[in-house]
Order: sequence, then structure tokens, then C-alpha cells
Amino acid sequence: MKRKIRGAVLEQIGLPRPYAESKPLSVGELDLAPPGEGELLVRIEAAGLCHSDLSVVDGNRVRPVPMLLGHEAAGVVEQVGAGGSDLAVGQRIVMTFLPRCGHCTACATDGLTPCEPGSAANAAGTLMGGARRLSRDGQPVNHHLGVSGFATHAVVDRKSVVSVDSDVPPVVASLLGCAVLTGGGAVLNVGKPQPGQTVVVVGLGGVGMAAMLTALAHDDVRVVGVDQLTDKLDRARALGVHEAYTPDEAIRRGLKATVVVEAVGHPLALETAIGLTAPGGRTITVGLPRPDARISVSPLGFVAEGRALIGSYLGSAVPARDIPRFVSLWRSGRLPVESLVSSTISLDQINEGMDQLADGGAVRQIIDFG
Repeated sequence: MKRKIRGAVLEQIGLPRPYAESKPLSVGELDLAPPGEGELLVRIEAAGLCHSDLSVVDGNRVRPVPMLLGHEAAGVVEQVGAGGSDLAVGQRIVMTFLPRCGHCTACATDGLTPCEPGSAANAAGTLMGGARRLSRDGQPVNHHLGVSGFATHAVVDRKSVVSVDSDVPPVVASLLGCAVLTGGGAVLNVGKPQPGQTVVVVGLGGVGMAAMLTALAHDDVRVVGVDQLTDKLDRARALGVHEAYTPDEAIRRGLKATVVVEAVGHPLALETAIGLTAPGGRTITVGLPRPDARISVSPLGFVAEGRALIGSYLGSAVPARDIPRFVSLWRSGRLPVESLVSSTISLDQINEGMDQLADGGAVRQIIDFG
């Protein structure tokens, strides 16, 4: 039997700003079908607003609409689909926006490349098995990245979740699934900083701040934050970053680092990150630019100085392996995930929240479902 839920549905892509006036997202009642085999019904506890949500709203990432947005969320299992599950009712789970089948060629790369069936399902707006469990007035509504977390409840594939213990608060759990996994994963899985090295993070939004905090959790590593906005630089300093500069300041000082993470998704930010990379170093890009974006760099430095440019999707992570690593860092006090939260909003404020994201001032806004 279907249940009534409340969620935020993207009705039309590319509406003008301010979104508080054009209202691309409508909050209202939907029908949610029960979970099928290998699926779970989850009561959402907390969901974060991420630029990957905004990129669908503004048209940088075209997805099928209507679509119930939200891909960074945590909740509690309320029902298990046919055939049972290794997860029990009452278990807290972290949702991840890239399900992994565990069998395709991409899944054999240990997180380096996205799962092929998972990516196909995400593009189609379905769950991993091809189903849509959301509808409205008898018409199907698409899922966002297998999660659709901007709602009171969601049906998700088991392959889209990782369980955590009940001592992990919902807000922390929600951030583990995207911001921390993407930014922190790029540091742990690709950057792998060693004692005495410098890590630079270009772009201090939610993902960039998570990368910065993960780098700070390493012993004897110098960490530098770079951002255009002085309030984000101040926030980074308050969180313990060793140095913080605007891009112009960083270039003027001749800053160079072995590991440079770009977390903006803009060509100029990536060009800046490449310019800050030392000989033998790695530029790791996790930001998602427009599909037609291009950069202008000299290839000579990559050859003559042995530098590398590496793309990292979802932090090159295997969620089932990496989320427990971040939980351990959080428990030890070395990864203050809560500090990423810049504000808490209600579901009804979702369009205003998208304006905040577009303005660049928010780190992580959290919808707290209580």
C-alpha cells in the first residue's frame, strides 16, 4: 500500500533567480510505493543542500523532471523489502548518491570510476533496479541519484546506503554521504598526504571544507585554504587551517603544494589549483563544472615537472569501506563534521536555500526533519 509523504519536487529546470520567487521546487504531498526486493523504506532524519542539487535546478546537470531532489541524507530504516535484508528496522543509515553493483568493470577499480549500472540508473531517474517508487496524482516522479532525500520518507536500494551506529547523530550521518565522502575521500584515497607535505584546498564550500578537515586530521601536514570569500577564509581559520588566502594572495605568495584539491567546479578555480601544484604534485578535481566548460593550461608542466591532474568522483570512494573510516575519525574528535553546518532550514525554505547556495555564502544548510 502506498504511503503519503511530503517532499520537494523540481518541476522545471532553468527557472530564473531568485528561486524564492520563481519557485522551481514545489513542496507538497506525494505517493511512495512500498520497497521492492533489495530495497528499504527509510524515514529521513536530516538532508543537506549541495551544489549537485543546485546544478540540476539551474540546468548545469540536466535530469528528467519532475524529480524529487536531494542526494545527501540520513535516516532510519522503517521497512525492508521482499526477501529480507542484512539491515534491520530501526537501523540508522547514510545514503550515498552513487550505488555500486559490485560486479561491473568500473566497480573493480576500487572506487576510481563510477559504477556503470548505478550511473545509468541515476541518469534515468530510477532506483538501481530500474523502478520508480514515487508518484503524484497517478503520474511517476523521478528519483534523484537514487536517494530523493528532500522528503519525509524515501525508498532506496540497499546498494545506496551504508549503516552507522546510533551514536552517530543524523546531521553528521547525512554529511558523511556526500560532503565528507567526496571532499574527504579525495584526500584519503587520491591525495594520500604524507608527513611534511602541504595540502591546498581551492574552494571552501561543504565539500572543500570537508577536504580541509580531513587533511587536518593527518599528523604533521600543512593545510592551506583558498577561497574568494573572506568569510569562508575566516571560517577556515576558526576550524584550524594553518593558512588561508584568496586566489590572488596564494599566487602572489608563490604557494606550491604536493596535494591540491579543487572543489569549486569552475574553470578558473581548476586553473588556479593547477598553478598551485608543486613539481611532482597532484591536482585533484572534485568540482563538477558545466559540461561545456573548458580550461586553458600549458601541458609542459605536467611533463617537465612530473605533475598529475586527477579527477575524483565521490572522492574515489567505496562507501562501505570509507564511511566507517570517517566515523572513526569523527569519534576520535579529529574530524568535527558538525562544524560544516552553516544553518538549519525547514523543507518549506528549500527555494531560499538554493538562493543561498547560488550566492556562495553557505557551507552546508541542513534540513532537519526532527
